[in-house]
Amino acid sequence: MQAAIHEGGQLFAAASLGTKGNSCMTCHRGAGRVEGMLPNGKKIPSLLGAAATFPKYNKRAGKVITLEMQVNSCIANGLGGMPLSSSGPKMVALVSYLTSLSQGKPVDIQGVKK
Repeated sequence: MQAAIHEGGQLFAAASLGTKGNSCMTCHRGAGRVEGMLPNGKKIPSLLGAAATFPKYNKRAGKVITLEMQVNSCIANGLGGMPLSSSGPKMVALVSYLTSLSQGKPVDIQGVKK
């Protein structure tokens, strides 16, 4: 598991997922651990605990999306890359890394009564 998390962190920091010369950390600063910023200047929250909120309803898409779908959206739209296979090694590594940022955070799924 540690190897997958490490590999995911390396992919998160690398510009190899897209064609624009950017990495995930272009928007998700501090390896996703601090508030980030989109290219248009809009602030985005840190990714701490984010994986614990998926699946979730995406108003823009008009449907429920998974963490893998969100990752692929960022790769395609933000990085100009090709979507990853949902069960491929790169996606597994990225999801492992993102999930590690939710360690100890409460699961918070929309619409589920607490």
